[in-house]
Amino acid sequence: MSPSVSATSLSQSTRSRLSNPVLRGALPYLVCIGGFLLVWQALSLILGTGRLPGPINVIVDTWDPYISQPFFDNGGTSKGLGWQILISLQRVALGYGLAAIVGIAIGGLLGLNRFIGKGFDPVIQVLRTVPPLAWFPISLMVFQNANTSAIFVIFITAIWPIIINTAVGIKEIPEDYTNVARVLRLRKSEYIRNIVIPATVPYVFTGLRIAVGLAWLAIVAAEMLKADGGIGYFIWDAYNAGGDSSSSQIILAILYVGLVGLALDRLVAWAGTRVAQGGH
Repeated sequence: MSPSVSATSLSQSTRSRLSNPVLRGALPYLVCIGGFLLVWQALSLILGTGRLPGPINVIVDTWDPYISQPFFDNGGTSKGLGWQILISLQRVALGYGLAAIVGIAIGGLLGLNRFIGKGFDPVIQVLRTVPPLAWFPISLMVFQNANTSAIFVIFITAIWPIIINTAVGIKEIPEDYTNVARVLRLRKSEYIRNIVIPATVPYVFTGLRIAVGLAWLAIVAAEMLKADGGIGYFIWDAYNAGGDSSSSQIILAILYVGLVGLALDRLVAWAGTRVAQGGH
């Protein structure tokens, strides 16, 4: 076989593989993630695995028990990363759920009542810029309980984008819709049910999507300060413990945090799409 024929055959084979829709769809992820892992491993070799473990070191150092047994439980706070994530998710579910209920209610009130909305806008704009951990000492003084304080930090962090987006959504309702409601003499409850809610669903879920990311960030930070269990506690405990594998444990936990945060974001986005489509 001549070199030209061999090269032509190889080129055709390569094009054939790239025409596969599954491979073509996965190719950007394989190239970019593979490149990221290679750069990470190279930096680890340059800086030293003691300072920055590479992906290979992280897997080797944490395989047993953190990767192979994510739900081990040796009592107390000595638990696998699966349990630590679930502890954090329980706190997030409570704080975020309360923020969603209260935030939508307050945002609806501010959007429907222009006087109240204008009056409370400066208060909201000031409070929403306060860093999440600035609320933690106050919540500890008020509640005298680290777990309740962490839930409050999640609540107060997540509520602002929900309030703002709900209120903006109501204010952005087209004037034609309001005029039709006046012509039809819709009662307030009918106006809210038939016009306000359908028109504001995209805005509300945008706020909920932003809020769930902030809630997940807040719980990890709050657990680092004062908590019994949780992924933030695990990261801080691994740092304080030191040891040869502590940095690998921290990096693995950070990867878990990122993956769970991505999953929460996609879950809220999916729920918003389903609600906007009427559940179909």
